[in-house]
Amino acid sequence: QVQLVETGGGLVQAGGSLRLSCAASGRTFWSYIMGWFRQAPGKEREFIATITWTGESTYDPDSVKGRFTISRDNAKNTVYLQMDSLNPEDTAVYYCATSRKDGPSMCSQGCSWGQGTLVTVSS
Repeated sequence: QVQLVETGGGLVQAGGSLRLSCAASGRTFWSYIMGWFRQAPGKEREFIATITWTGESTYDPDSVKGRFTISRDNAKNTVYLQMDSLNPEDTAVYYCATSRKDGPSMCSQGCSWGQGTLVTVSS
């Protein structure tokens, strides 16, 4: 069982930046792919990005449009999401996930989720 804990959310003004972290613990030896999703109020959860053990990343081009960067520190079992040029439409709960698949379908056959961290962007 893998446990994921997200941190780094909060309130930020439009145009600002935040960096989210997701620490993995437990049976992490099989946690090959790590990724980020978000869910805005009243909307479905949407894919943001995944990153492999070797650092290969896949992004959803529509949701983040080059403003977000995913990275990972394997020694710390931690994945990060650097978010720049934030706007109010980025307000959502951000979730970390892990599975053996990358890209938007990483959770199509099940994955482990964190509890989420709230990001609020004020105008």
